[in-house]
Amino acid sequence: MSVIIINKMKLENIAKLLEGKIVTSCNNSGLEVGRGFTSDLMSDVLTLGQCDDVILITGLANIQTIRTVEMAGLYVVALVRGKKASVEMIALAEENGITIVETVFSAFRASGTLFQAGIQSIF
Repeated sequence: MSVIIINKMKLENIAKLLEGKIVTSCNNSGLEVGRGFTSDLMSDVLTLGQCDDVILITGLANIQTIRTVEMAGLYVVALVRGKKASVEMIALAEENGITIVETVFSAFRASGTLFQAGIQSIF
């Protein structure tokens, strides 16, 4: 039986690796991410169950993304391909303690960068 060691990373370090910026002001500075999931299909995100150490990497930048992240019990979402969170997205994310990171990286590059830094795939 193999043991997988999950390296956890603070949000500030994730934003730095993705050459992105945190656009929400909720206080998640102590939160650490150890696993990642990349999808634009919110129905796939809902199959994850409660995963408080997972970052969702997506190019889907709308209010439904934040609602899905909330339902899935996630606390961090990275919007890729230069997508910007709307005022409504930011407000709902802050209300629910969800951090949004914006990056110009593609989903592929963001996933690879985080994986190379030690963030594990959820599957």
